[in-house]
Amino acid sequence: MNDILNSTVKHARRMIILVVGVTILAAGLAMIFLPGPAVAVIPLGLAVLGTEFIWARRLLRRVKAAVVRHGGSGKKSEA
Repeated sequence: MNDILNSTVKHARRMIILVVGVTILAAGLAMIFLPGPAVAVIPLGLAVLGTEFIWARRLLRRVKAAVVRHGGSGKKSEA
């Protein structure tokens, strides 16, 4: 009985994190075209999703590496 309860709580927590993370990520993606701090909100959504999903952690690492690679100052790369 206790195992079933623990499993249900785990799944419910994972679903809540999924919904919250995807909502934040979608808002960040919308802010690319709408006014708002997309640069801050997208990594926040990935960080929330990264608490439960490995793919989000990997993507967040890529985003962080890209920011470091470009200096994080908003400058465009010379390509």
